[in-house]
Amino acid sequence: MHNFLYGIFPYIAITVMVFGSIARYETVPFTWKSSSSQLLRRKQLVWGSVLFHIGVLTILFGHIGGLLTPIAIFDAIGISHGAKQVIAIVVGGIAGVMALVGGGMLLHRRLYDPRIHANSNFADNWILILLLAQLVLGVLTVFVSLQHLDGYEMTKFMSWAQGILTFDPNAASYIGDVNIIFKLHLFLGLTIFLLFPFTRLVHMLSVPVRYLWRPGYQIVRSRRRKTAE
Repeated sequence: MHNFLYGIFPYIAITVMVFGSIARYETVPFTWKSSSSQLLRRKQLVWGSVLFHIGVLTILFGHIGGLLTPIAIFDAIGISHGAKQVIAIVVGGIAGVMALVGGGMLLHRRLYDPRIHANSNFADNWILILLLAQLVLGVLTVFVSLQHLDGYEMTKFMSWAQGILTFDPNAASYIGDVNIIFKLHLFLGLTIFLLFPFTRLVHMLSVPVRYLWRPGYQIVRSRRRKTAE
C-alpha cells in the first residue's frame, strides 16, 4: 500500500490534473473561473482572501523550490541542510498560519452566510475544507520538523519528489520511515491534485501573462445615446 500511495498514486493524480484540466478548458471553458462571491457579500472577503492567497502561494512556491531543487545546488551555494530546514520551518509556519486564518474566514462566509451558501455547490465547500485540512497537517509538520533540525529528514522528501519526476522506481522507499503526519500531508496533497480539474482551483492556471506582450492597449469608449433634433 505504501508503494502504491507514494510510488504510483502520484502519477495518477498528476495525469488526471493535467489532462483533466485540458479537457475542461476545451469542452466547458465557461466554467473555468473562480466564481467569486464578492458581489454577494464583501465582508470578510478582503482580509480572508488576501491572507489565504498570500499564504498558499508562499507555501506552493516554497514547496516547488524546496523539493525540486537538487540537493547538490544547495550544497554548492553553501546552504546546509540544517539551515534549509530552519528556513522552511519559519517561512512555512508563518505562511501556513496566514493561509489557515484566511481560509477559515472564507469557509465561515460560505457556510454561514445564507446568500453565499445558497450559491455554493458541493465542490466549492469541500475543496476549501480539504485545503484547510491540508494546511492543518502542514502546520503540524512544523512541530515534527523541530525534532529534526539537522535537515536530514527533509532530504528524504527532496529525494522522493525528484524521484517521482525522474521515474525512479524506488522513490516511495525514500520516505518509508517518515512520520505519519508527513505521509498524510503528502497523500492529501496528491488527492487535491486529483480533484483539481473538477473544482474552482483551475483558475490558478489563468494568470494573464499574455498581457505582458500584447501589441497594444484596448480602447473602450462609452456608448452615447443619440438625441433627436
